[in-house]
Amino acid sequence: MSSTLAPPRTPVFSPAAVVASCVGFVLIGALQALYGPAIPALREEFGLSPSGAGLGLSAHFVGGVAGVLLFDRLFGRIGNRRILGASYLLMAVGAAGFALAPNWPTALTAALLAGLGFGGIDYGLNQLFAVGFGHRSTAMLNILNAHFGVGAILGPALIGVVGAGHYPAVFLGFALANLPLLLCLKGVRDGAPQPSGTAPDSPGALGRSLASVLSVFVALYVLHVGIEAGVGGWEPTHLQTVGYGAGVAATATSVYWLMMTVGRFLVAPIALRYSAQAIITVSCTGMTVCLLLASVRELAPYAYAGVGLFIAPIFPTGLPWLHRAAPGARRAGALVIAASMIGGVAAGPALGKAIEWSGIRAVPLLLSGVSAVCLAATLWLIRSTRTR
Repeated sequence: MSSTLAPPRTPVFSPAAVVASCVGFVLIGALQALYGPAIPALREEFGLSPSGAGLGLSAHFVGGVAGVLLFDRLFGRIGNRRILGASYLLMAVGAAGFALAPNWPTALTAALLAGLGFGGIDYGLNQLFAVGFGHRSTAMLNILNAHFGVGAILGPALIGVVGAGHYPAVFLGFALANLPLLLCLKGVRDGAPQPSGTAPDSPGALGRSLASVLSVFVALYVLHVGIEAGVGGWEPTHLQTVGYGAGVAATATSVYWLMMTVGRFLVAPIALRYSAQAIITVSCTGMTVCLLLASVRELAPYAYAGVGLFIAPIFPTGLPWLHRAAPGARRAGALVIAASMIGGVAAGPALGKAIEWSGIRAVPLLLSGVSAVCLAATLWLIRSTRTR
Protein backbone atom coordinates (compact mmCIF):
# COMPACT_ATOMS: atom_id res chain seq x y z
CA MET A 1 0.00 0.00 0.00
CA SER A 2 1.32 3.48 -0.80
CA SER A 3 2.45 5.54 2.16
CA THR A 4 0.30 8.46 3.24
CA LEU A 5 0.61 11.42 5.55
CA ALA A 6 -1.01 10.71 8.88
CA PRO A 7 -3.53 13.38 9.78
CA PRO A 8 -2.32 15.36 12.78
CA ARG A 9 -4.13 14.64 16.05
CA THR A 10 -4.20 18.36 16.85
CA PRO A 11 -3.96 21.07 14.21
CA VAL A 12 -0.48 22.40 13.46
CA PHE A 13 -2.01 25.81 12.67
CA SER A 14 -4.98 27.64 14.09
CA PRO A 15 -7.15 29.44 11.50
CA ALA A 16 -5.54 32.75 12.47
CA ALA A 17 -2.07 31.23 12.09
CA VAL A 18 -2.96 29.95 8.61
CA VAL A 19 -4.00 33.47 7.56
CA ALA A 20 -0.85 34.93 9.14
CA SER A 21 1.30 32.38 7.28
CA CYS A 22 -0.26 33.41 3.97
CA VAL A 23 0.43 37.06 4.83
CA GLY A 24 4.01 36.05 5.63
CA PHE A 25 4.36 34.58 2.16
CA VAL A 26 2.97 37.77 0.63
CA LEU A 27 5.73 39.63 2.48
CA ILE A 28 8.59 37.34 1.41
CA GLY A 29 7.33 37.48 -2.18
CA ALA A 30 7.29 41.27 -2.01
CA LEU A 31 10.76 41.44 -0.45
CA GLN A 32 12.34 39.34 -3.18
CA ALA A 33 10.67 41.47 -5.85
CA LEU A 34 11.53 44.88 -4.33
CA TYR A 35 15.27 44.85 -5.07
CA GLY A 36 14.97 45.00 -8.87
CA PRO A 37 12.69 48.06 -9.13
CA ALA A 38 14.89 49.87 -6.56
CA ILE A 39 18.06 49.46 -8.67
CA PRO A 40 17.87 52.90 -10.41
CA ALA A 41 17.71 54.68 -7.05
CA LEU A 42 20.41 52.45 -5.55
CA ARG A 43 22.76 53.21 -8.45
CA GLU A 44 22.20 56.94 -8.05
CA GLU A 45 22.52 56.96 -4.26
CA PHE A 46 25.61 54.76 -3.95
CA GLY A 47 27.21 55.33 -7.38
CA LEU A 48 26.92 51.69 -8.46
CA SER A 49 27.33 49.91 -11.77
CA PRO A 50 24.41 47.73 -12.94
CA SER A 51 26.20 44.58 -11.80
CA GLY A 52 27.09 46.18 -8.47
CA ALA A 53 23.48 47.15 -7.84
CA GLY A 54 22.41 43.61 -8.71
CA LEU A 55 24.46 42.31 -5.79
CA GLY A 56 21.60 43.31 -3.48
CA LEU A 57 19.40 40.51 -4.79
CA SER A 58 22.40 38.14 -4.87
CA ALA A 59 23.09 38.85 -1.18
CA HIS A 60 19.43 38.20 -0.46
CA PHE A 61 19.56 34.79 -2.19
CA VAL A 62 22.83 33.83 -0.47
CA GLY A 63 21.19 34.68 2.84
CA GLY A 64 18.12 32.71 1.79
CA VAL A 65 20.09 29.52 1.13
CA ALA A 66 21.99 29.98 4.40
CA GLY A 67 18.69 30.57 6.23
CA VAL A 68 17.18 27.36 4.86
CA LEU A 69 20.20 25.30 5.91
CA LEU A 70 20.58 27.03 9.29
CA PHE A 71 16.96 26.69 10.32
CA ASP A 72 16.90 23.11 9.07
CA ARG A 73 19.57 22.38 11.67
CA LEU A 74 17.36 23.94 14.33
CA PHE A 75 14.09 22.40 13.12
CA GLY A 76 12.70 20.07 15.81
CA ARG A 77 15.17 21.34 18.41
CA ILE A 78 13.99 24.78 19.49
CA GLY A 79 10.32 24.72 18.49
CA ASN A 80 8.47 25.95 15.45
CA ARG A 81 7.37 29.22 17.05
CA ARG A 82 10.92 30.26 17.85
CA ILE A 83 12.14 29.40 14.37
CA LEU A 84 9.40 31.40 12.69
CA GLY A 85 9.62 34.24 15.19
CA ALA A 86 13.39 34.58 14.73
CA SER A 87 12.88 34.50 10.94
CA TYR A 88 10.30 37.30 10.97
CA LEU A 89 12.56 39.40 13.21
CA LEU A 90 15.63 38.82 11.03
CA MET A 91 13.69 39.79 7.93
CA ALA A 92 12.31 42.92 9.60
CA VAL A 93 15.72 44.01 10.91
CA GLY A 94 17.38 43.28 7.57
CA ALA A 95 14.76 45.20 5.56
CA ALA A 96 14.99 48.18 7.93
CA GLY A 97 18.78 48.05 7.76
CA PHE A 98 18.68 48.04 3.96
CA ALA A 99 16.42 51.08 3.98
CA LEU A 100 18.60 53.06 6.39
CA ALA A 101 22.06 51.85 5.28
CA PRO A 102 24.55 54.76 5.00
CA ASN A 103 26.74 52.90 2.47
CA TRP A 104 26.56 49.97 0.06
CA PRO A 105 28.53 47.38 2.15
CA THR A 106 26.12 47.99 5.04
CA ALA A 107 23.17 47.63 2.66
CA LEU A 108 24.52 44.30 1.37
CA THR A 109 24.97 43.05 4.94
CA ALA A 110 21.37 44.02 5.69
CA ALA A 111 20.14 42.25 2.54
CA LEU A 112 22.01 39.13 3.66
CA LEU A 113 20.34 39.37 7.07
CA ALA A 114 16.91 39.83 5.50
CA GLY A 115 17.66 36.81 3.29
CA LEU A 116 18.39 34.70 6.38
CA GLY A 117 14.90 35.48 7.68
CA PHE A 118 13.42 34.93 4.21
CA GLY A 119 14.99 31.46 4.04
CA GLY A 120 13.76 30.54 7.50
CA ILE A 121 10.18 31.51 6.70
CA ASP A 122 10.26 29.87 3.27
CA TYR A 123 11.65 26.64 4.72
CA GLY A 124 9.73 26.61 7.99
CA LEU A 125 6.25 27.25 6.61
CA ASN A 126 6.70 24.99 3.58
CA GLN A 127 7.94 22.20 5.85
CA LEU A 128 5.06 22.57 8.29
CA PHE A 129 2.39 22.90 5.60
CA ALA A 130 3.78 19.79 3.85
CA VAL A 131 3.04 17.59 6.87
CA GLY A 132 0.49 19.57 8.86
CA PHE A 133 -2.76 19.15 6.95
CA GLY A 134 -2.93 15.43 6.17
CA HIS A 135 -4.42 14.74 2.73
CA ARG A 136 -5.03 18.49 2.27
CA SER A 137 -1.32 19.37 2.52
CA THR A 138 -0.80 19.63 -1.25
CA ALA A 139 -3.79 21.95 -1.65
CA MET A 140 -2.72 24.10 1.30
CA LEU A 141 0.85 24.35 0.02
CA ASN A 142 -0.40 25.60 -3.33
CA ILE A 143 -2.51 28.25 -1.60
CA LEU A 144 0.44 29.26 0.60
CA ASN A 145 2.82 29.60 -2.34
CA ALA A 146 0.20 31.43 -4.41
CA HIS A 147 0.44 34.21 -1.84
CA PHE A 148 4.16 34.46 -2.57
CA GLY A 149 3.16 35.34 -6.13
CA VAL A 150 0.70 37.93 -4.84
CA GLY A 151 3.55 39.63 -3.00
CA ALA A 152 5.86 39.40 -6.01
CA ILE A 153 3.24 41.25 -8.07
CA LEU A 154 2.39 43.85 -5.41
CA GLY A 155 5.98 44.72 -4.46
CA PRO A 156 7.09 46.16 -7.82
CA ALA A 157 3.67 47.79 -8.25
CA LEU A 158 4.15 49.62 -4.95
CA ILE A 159 7.61 50.84 -5.99
CA GLY A 160 6.05 51.98 -9.27
CA VAL A 161 3.42 54.02 -7.44
CA VAL A 162 5.71 55.78 -4.96
CA GLY A 163 8.78 55.96 -7.22
CA ALA A 164 12.13 54.15 -6.96
CA GLY A 165 13.59 57.13 -5.07
CA HIS A 166 11.29 56.34 -2.13
CA TYR A 167 12.44 52.73 -1.83
CA PRO A 168 13.62 53.26 1.83
CA ALA A 169 10.05 54.02 2.89
CA VAL A 170 8.79 50.87 1.15
CA PHE A 171 11.42 48.67 2.81
CA LEU A 172 10.68 50.24 6.20
CA GLY A 173 6.96 49.68 5.75
CA PHE A 174 7.68 46.08 4.81
CA ALA A 175 9.83 45.66 7.95
CA LEU A 176 7.02 46.95 10.18
CA ALA A 177 4.47 44.68 8.48
CA ASN A 178 6.40 41.63 9.74
CA LEU A 179 5.96 42.50 13.40
CA PRO A 180 2.18 41.86 13.85
CA LEU A 181 2.71 38.33 12.53
CA LEU A 182 4.69 37.53 15.69
CA LEU A 183 1.44 37.80 17.65
CA CYS A 184 -0.11 34.98 15.60
CA LEU A 185 2.65 32.48 16.33
CA LYS A 186 0.84 31.24 19.44
CA GLY A 187 -1.48 29.52 16.97
CA VAL A 188 1.38 27.41 15.59
CA ARG A 189 1.93 24.01 17.18
CA ASP A 190 5.51 23.63 18.39
CA GLY A 191 5.84 19.96 17.45
CA ALA A 192 4.98 19.06 13.86
CA PRO A 193 3.61 15.62 12.92
CA GLN A 194 5.93 13.34 11.02
CA PRO A 195 5.07 11.56 7.77
CA SER A 196 4.08 7.97 8.29
CA GLY A 197 4.45 4.96 6.08
CA THR A 198 7.72 3.83 4.59
CA ALA A 199 10.44 2.91 7.04
CA PRO A 200 13.07 5.62 7.49
CA ASP A 201 16.08 5.57 5.21
CA SER A 202 15.04 2.26 3.67
CA PRO A 203 16.30 2.07 0.08
CA GLY A 204 14.44 -1.17 -0.47
CA ALA A 205 11.13 0.48 0.29
CA LEU A 206 11.81 3.07 -2.38
CA GLY A 207 12.89 0.53 -4.98
CA ARG A 208 16.04 2.61 -5.56
CA SER A 209 18.61 4.07 -3.19
CA LEU A 210 17.39 6.96 -1.10
CA ALA A 211 20.32 9.06 -2.30
CA SER A 212 19.29 8.60 -5.94
CA VAL A 213 15.69 9.59 -5.25
CA LEU A 214 16.76 12.71 -3.38
CA SER A 215 19.23 13.61 -6.12
CA VAL A 216 16.51 13.46 -8.79
CA PHE A 217 14.14 15.52 -6.63
CA VAL A 218 16.88 18.13 -6.22
CA ALA A 219 17.51 18.10 -9.99
CA LEU A 220 13.77 18.57 -10.65
CA TYR A 221 13.66 21.58 -8.35
CA VAL A 222 16.85 23.18 -9.68
CA LEU A 223 15.73 22.78 -13.30
CA HIS A 224 12.11 23.87 -12.97
CA VAL A 225 13.06 26.97 -10.96
CA GLY A 226 15.72 27.64 -13.59
CA ILE A 227 12.97 27.58 -16.23
CA GLU A 228 10.80 29.85 -14.08
CA ALA A 229 13.60 32.41 -13.72
CA GLY A 230 14.72 31.95 -17.32
CA VAL A 231 11.30 32.78 -18.76
CA GLY A 232 10.88 35.71 -16.39
CA GLY A 233 14.28 37.09 -17.32
CA TRP A 234 14.38 36.45 -21.08
CA GLU A 235 10.75 36.55 -22.23
CA PRO A 236 10.80 40.35 -22.82
CA THR A 237 14.02 40.17 -24.84
CA HIS A 238 12.81 37.20 -26.89
CA LEU A 239 9.47 38.83 -27.70
CA GLN A 240 11.13 42.06 -28.79
CA THR A 241 13.62 40.10 -30.90
CA VAL A 242 10.82 38.40 -32.83
CA GLY A 243 9.07 41.71 -33.50
CA TYR A 244 6.86 42.67 -30.55
CA GLY A 245 7.01 46.15 -29.03
CA ALA A 246 8.57 46.82 -25.63
CA GLY A 247 5.16 47.53 -24.08
CA VAL A 248 3.66 44.27 -25.30
CA ALA A 249 6.73 42.35 -24.14
CA ALA A 250 6.59 43.87 -20.66
CA THR A 251 2.84 43.22 -20.35
CA ALA A 252 3.23 39.62 -21.52
CA THR A 253 5.91 39.05 -18.88
CA SER A 254 3.63 40.46 -16.19
CA VAL A 255 0.90 38.10 -17.38
CA TYR A 256 3.36 35.19 -17.09
CA TRP A 257 3.97 35.94 -13.40
CA LEU A 258 0.25 36.51 -12.84
CA MET A 259 -0.56 33.12 -14.36
CA MET A 260 1.87 31.46 -11.96
CA THR A 261 -0.08 32.89 -9.06
CA VAL A 262 -3.47 32.02 -10.60
CA GLY A 263 -2.28 28.49 -11.37
CA ARG A 264 -1.53 27.77 -7.72
CA PHE A 265 -4.94 28.92 -6.60
CA LEU A 266 -6.60 26.86 -9.35
CA VAL A 267 -4.73 23.66 -8.56
CA ALA A 268 -5.67 23.69 -4.84
CA PRO A 269 -9.09 22.01 -5.32
CA ILE A 270 -7.62 19.72 -8.00
CA ALA A 271 -4.99 18.52 -5.50
CA LEU A 272 -7.79 17.15 -3.28
CA ARG A 273 -8.78 14.69 -6.04
CA TYR A 274 -5.58 13.86 -7.91
CA SER A 275 -2.14 12.73 -6.75
CA ALA A 276 0.93 14.94 -6.68
CA GLN A 277 2.53 12.63 -9.23
CA ALA A 278 -0.30 13.12 -11.71
CA ILE A 279 -0.36 16.90 -11.25
CA ILE A 280 3.40 17.29 -11.73
CA THR A 281 3.39 15.00 -14.79
CA VAL A 282 0.67 17.11 -16.43
CA SER A 283 2.50 20.28 -15.40
CA CYS A 284 5.81 19.22 -16.93
CA THR A 285 4.10 18.01 -20.10
CA GLY A 286 2.11 21.22 -20.52
CA MET A 287 5.15 23.35 -19.75
CA THR A 288 7.20 21.57 -22.41
CA VAL A 289 4.47 21.92 -25.05
CA CYS A 290 3.95 25.62 -24.28
CA LEU A 291 7.68 26.35 -24.52
CA LEU A 292 7.78 24.67 -27.92
CA LEU A 293 4.78 26.78 -29.03
CA ALA A 294 6.56 29.91 -27.77
CA SER A 295 9.03 29.50 -30.64
CA VAL A 296 6.16 30.38 -33.01
CA ARG A 297 6.03 34.19 -33.18
CA GLU A 298 2.24 34.54 -33.36
CA LEU A 299 1.70 32.24 -30.39
CA ALA A 300 4.62 33.31 -28.20
CA PRO A 301 2.91 35.72 -25.72
CA TYR A 302 0.05 33.29 -25.12
CA ALA A 303 2.37 30.30 -24.89
CA TYR A 304 4.48 32.00 -22.22
CA ALA A 305 1.29 32.62 -20.21
CA GLY A 306 0.63 28.88 -20.51
CA VAL A 307 4.12 28.16 -19.19
CA GLY A 308 3.30 30.22 -16.09
CA LEU A 309 0.05 28.31 -15.57
CA PHE A 310 1.65 24.86 -15.90
CA ILE A 311 4.83 25.55 -13.92
CA ALA A 312 2.88 27.01 -11.00
CA PRO A 313 2.02 23.79 -9.08
CA ILE A 314 5.39 22.04 -9.33
CA PHE A 315 7.19 23.63 -6.36
CA PRO A 316 4.41 23.32 -3.74
CA THR A 317 3.03 20.01 -5.04
CA GLY A 318 6.39 18.24 -5.00
CA LEU A 319 7.03 18.76 -1.28
CA PRO A 320 4.32 16.44 0.13
CA TRP A 321 5.32 13.83 -2.48
CA LEU A 322 8.92 14.14 -1.29
CA HIS A 323 7.89 13.67 2.34
CA ARG A 324 5.91 10.55 1.44
CA ALA A 325 8.69 9.14 -0.73
CA ALA A 326 11.47 9.71 1.77
CA PRO A 327 9.89 10.08 5.23
CA GLY A 328 13.14 9.17 6.98
CA ALA A 329 15.21 11.79 5.19
CA ARG A 330 14.61 14.66 7.59
CA ARG A 331 16.69 17.13 5.61
CA ALA A 332 15.08 16.35 2.25
CA GLY A 333 12.81 19.42 2.35
CA ALA A 334 15.73 21.71 3.15
CA LEU A 335 17.75 20.27 0.27
CA VAL A 336 15.10 20.87 -2.38
CA ILE A 337 14.15 24.34 -1.11
CA ALA A 338 17.80 25.41 -1.02
CA ALA A 339 18.25 23.84 -4.46
CA SER A 340 15.35 25.87 -5.82
CA MET A 341 17.05 29.08 -4.69
CA ILE A 342 20.34 28.01 -6.24
CA GLY A 343 18.48 27.19 -9.45
CA GLY A 344 17.08 30.71 -9.56
CA VAL A 345 20.54 32.24 -9.10
CA ALA A 346 22.29 29.94 -11.60
CA ALA A 347 19.65 30.22 -14.33
CA GLY A 348 20.73 33.68 -15.52
CA PRO A 349 24.42 32.99 -16.21
CA ALA A 350 23.79 29.46 -17.53
CA LEU A 351 21.06 30.51 -19.96
CA GLY A 352 23.08 33.57 -20.96
CA LYS A 353 25.98 31.37 -22.05
CA ALA A 354 23.68 29.09 -24.03
CA ILE A 355 22.10 32.13 -25.73
CA GLU A 356 25.54 33.44 -26.72
CA TRP A 357 26.01 30.21 -28.65
CA SER A 358 22.52 29.78 -30.12
CA GLY A 359 20.97 33.27 -30.29
CA ILE A 360 17.98 34.83 -28.53
CA ARG A 361 15.42 33.28 -30.86
CA ALA A 362 16.35 29.88 -29.45
CA VAL A 363 15.35 30.79 -25.87
CA PRO A 364 12.04 28.84 -25.84
CA LEU A 365 13.66 25.82 -27.52
CA LEU A 366 16.50 25.77 -25.00
CA LEU A 367 14.05 25.98 -22.12
CA SER A 368 11.81 23.31 -23.65
CA GLY A 369 14.79 20.95 -23.60
CA VAL A 370 15.25 21.62 -19.88
CA SER A 371 11.52 21.12 -19.37
CA ALA A 372 11.70 17.74 -21.12
CA VAL A 373 14.39 16.73 -18.61
CA CYS A 374 11.99 17.76 -15.81
CA LEU A 375 9.34 15.48 -17.31
CA ALA A 376 11.81 12.60 -17.56
CA ALA A 377 12.84 13.15 -13.92
CA THR A 378 9.18 13.11 -12.85
CA LEU A 379 8.50 9.82 -14.65
CA TRP A 380 11.63 8.30 -13.09
CA LEU A 381 10.51 9.38 -9.63
CA ILE A 382 7.03 7.91 -10.15
CA ARG A 383 8.56 4.52 -10.94
CA SER A 384 11.19 4.69 -8.21
CA THR A 385 8.95 5.82 -5.36
CA ARG A 386 6.10 3.44 -6.12
CA THR A 387 5.79 1.08 -3.13
CA ARG A 388 4.51 -2.45 -3.28
